[in-house]
Amino acid sequence: MKVLIAATALTGHINPLLSLGRRLAARGDGVVMTTAERYREKVEAAGLRFSPCDDGDAAAYRETDLPAGPERYRREFVRRFIDPIPVQAEVLHRLVEAERPDVIVAGSLFLGVLPLLLGTRPRPPVVVLNVSFLFLDRPDHAPVGLGLPPARTDAERAHYAVLKAGMDAAFVDPVRAYADAQLAQLGLPPLPASLPHSIAVLPDLFLQPTVPEFEYDFGTLPPNLRFTGLLPAPSAEVALPDWWQARDRAKPVVLVTQGTLANADFGELIEPTLAALADRDDLLVVATTGGRPVEALRGPLPANARVAPFLPVDAMLPEVSLLVTNGGYGSVSQALAAGVPIVSAGLTEDKAEIGARIGWSGAGLDLATNAPSIPALREAIETVLVQSRYRARAASLARAFAGLDAGSAMLAGIDDVVRTRWILRGIAA
Repeated sequence: MKVLIAATALTGHINPLLSLGRRLAARGDGVVMTTAERYREKVEAAGLRFSPCDDGDAAAYRETDLPAGPERYRREFVRRFIDPIPVQAEVLHRLVEAERPDVIVAGSLFLGVLPLLLGTRPRPPVVVLNVSFLFLDRPDHAPVGLGLPPARTDAERAHYAVLKAGMDAAFVDPVRAYADAQLAQLGLPPLPASLPHSIAVLPDLFLQPTVPEFEYDFGTLPPNLRFTGLLPAPSAEVALPDWWQARDRAKPVVLVTQGTLANADFGELIEPTLAALADRDDLLVVATTGGRPVEALRGPLPANARVAPFLPVDAMLPEVSLLVTNGGYGSVSQALAAGVPIVSAGLTEDKAEIGARIGWSGAGLDLATNAPSIPALREAIETVLVQSRYRARAASLARAFAGLDAGSAMLAGIDDVVRTRWILRGIAA
């Protein structure tokens, strides 16, 4: 089988698609992956063919002139993911003609697949691998993006409906209108629903790399949706540091990260976490800067802390007692799959929703802020470390993850949609 993979040029989006690409290639499928040129070496090192997609490095765009809030998030979303649609779609059309793939597998924010899904040109089946929480429209009328847990009462549902009207006016409707305008310029019909909901329901198959226990009850799910569990992370590109091997293993480890995107200001989470735990001689505090220089951290490094630009987190998590994170979906999923409880503090991008699920699931605490105070962090970390119910709930989720073979589920799903397309072609012929 010939597979075309399309990935948004962000590490958290690239890695799961690379992991799936390796599995496809390992069983003998021909795989070509398109993304930004700067990921060529990484793609080729995975044994996949590379084809560049030059969308002007749109995914790395940051809006620096606005405070956190719907307008800033709208501008960033539009620039990162909607503006590249024409370029990405043209790349896909060209590769479909040149490669004749049996299936396209795209990350959920590689929106260049929308013209294929909405257009009338012949196309192979399209599989979307989600890189975030399940962003279907909520049956309790909660707006997507504010990080609200499921409503428990009619009064909460009514309140959520009011909030949704405001969120729709400020973010959802303008984003949908902007995307529809882009599609119209390409001669395509408008989206059938909100943009996030459309991304989930339009593909032939939508893969959600988590377990149902970490998602809300959406009622009847779309027939194209499949929960798969988590693909193991790609082999670490960095070795375990010497200090990790030589550490005092009697001391619990607290790992803190701001990911690789929302890490421009370490004063939001990493620095206050280091400060909150600076006097804890009974802990080892480990931080990763997501590729930024360690020297970007301000102030002296506490004696109980170790910092590195990158760390082999997948290899370390089984021995980590707590993850402190701004809510990146990949790191959160990895932690839960390893049974590690979480303290979350982040509101940008999709992080409010991911943090809300951490709190709702019982696997940790969600501080629901971009910049938690040192006392708030200290109290939350102590609570999660001391109260066994958080680790017990994280362990329960880890068992659920272990019960799903993500690789097999994803490959089987891809095979199913390809087989169905060939059957339909045979019937039509």
